[in-house]
This record gives sequence, C-alpha cells and structure tokens, in this order.
Amino acid sequence: MTKSQSEQRIAGIDWNFNSWGGIEDGCYQDWSQDLLVARKILEIEKISRFPQSIILEGGSIHVDGEGTCLTTEECLLNSNRNPQLNKEQIEDTLKAYLGVHKIIWLPRGLYGDDDTNGHVDNMCCFARPGVVLLSWTDDETDPHYERAVEAFSVLSNTTDAKGRKLEIVKLHVPGPLYMTEEEASGISQVGEAKPRLAGTRLAASYVNFYFANGGIIAPQFGDKKWDEEAIRVLSQTFPSHQVVGVEGAREIVLGGGNIHCITQQQPAIPHQ
Repeated sequence: MTKSQSEQRIAGIDWNFNSWGGIEDGCYQDWSQDLLVARKILEIEKISRFPQSIILEGGSIHVDGEGTCLTTEECLLNSNRNPQLNKEQIEDTLKAYLGVHKIIWLPRGLYGDDDTNGHVDNMCCFARPGVVLLSWTDDETDPHYERAVEAFSVLSNTTDAKGRKLEIVKLHVPGPLYMTEEEASGISQVGEAKPRLAGTRLAASYVNFYFANGGIIAPQFGDKKWDEEAIRVLSQTFPSHQVVGVEGAREIVLGGGNIHCITQQQPAIPHQ
C-alpha cells in the first residue's frame, strides 16, 4: 500500500463507561447519557468511530505518541472495571486500539484519588517522548510519599517503546487540602451520587494540566509556595509554551478531578 493509500486520519475510540466503578463503586448510578457522548461528538466532527466494549476512561491512560502508554494497575486492573480480563488481555487491547507497543504500569495513582481509583492523569504524564512529570512530595509523613517513591522506582527501571531511559521531572503536590463544611454543603448532590464530605482530603495534583497549542493550562490551588513552584517547573519543562495558572482549580477538585479530567485535546495528524 502506498503512502497516499494509507493516508493517516484522526479517529475516535468510543470506550465503554460505568461511572468510574459501576453501581456499587461508581460516582453515580445512571450513566446512560454518558455512553452517548463520544458517539455524538464523533458524529458532529465527522470522525471515524471505533467502538470498544472494555471499560476505560481517558484519564486512565497517557501516551507519548511514539508507542508508549502510561497507566496504573490500581485503576485498569481494578475489579470494578474489567474483571473478566487479565493484565495481558488489557495490554493487548490498548496496543491494538492505541497503536502503542509498550505499557508502563505504575502500581497506584495519587493518594486520595478514590473517585477514579487512581487515574494516571493525576499521577504521571508525558511532557514529551522520553520525559515524564510525576506527582511528588518530599514530605515522608504524607501518605502520598509511598506512592510517589513507588512510581519513581518503576519509572527509573524501565524504558519506553523506543528503548530510552525516562527523564523524570518531579512536580510537587500542594500541601494537604481538605474540603470545608461550607464547600461540602455547597455541592449539589443528584440522586445517588457519591457524597462529598467535609474533612475529605482533596486529590489535588499539578500534573492534571491541559496541553494546548503553545500553552499549558495548569491548576492552582491557593497554596502559594507550591502553586508558584508548579508554574516554575512547568515553564522549565515546556520552554516553548506559555504556562497559565487557573486560580479556581480548587473548585473543580471539589467535584473530583481537575483541568485535564474535564478537557480533551485533539491530536494533530503527524507530518510524514
């Protein structure tokens, strides 16, 4: 087949969804409308659709565009997602549908990210091929510390699909943030949605940012020290991008997730 015959085009995968865990563990109990969203967007954009039966959310994977996928065992191997599939079968599906050749499995995600069972987009992402950003803490008393060290060890002892050792950039999490009584009472609960309780530690991570053309949209949580440090590290990591901090990110995390979780970048068709 010639290059013109195999012209590359954008396509969308319509993954299955169960509200991050199903009837018992999910965030709410009726996700029938959610199941229609990907199909509708692809119809509007006139983009080819590849339906998939396995449960998978966009925030549970990160790819580098050169054959490597990052994910967490805590999420993709959770019994509330695809209990009928083993690790090898899930890997085979990711390779077939994402065009990747290697899966890097981190054991766990960010501490406190119970809504998603440890989505990788709160824990670690590719800055570019060969370079990853990792949610980190220097505080050994923070329960996230064990998870961060664990992930650092995995990343330090693996290579990507091209055989490169990974450069790991540590992106420190904010100091522990907790939902206040006022915040908890101000969240509208619908039906059987998972309750938002005062005193709950918020799953806040600066890794949960959005890639734009020439820009990085980064969360800011009101922790001056670590907010500023995050902007500094991201600016250093993406020297050709303008890094813009969004001050209202705490409002987003009250409902779960953050900027990356509520957005979806569309990749450009690579130049040949």
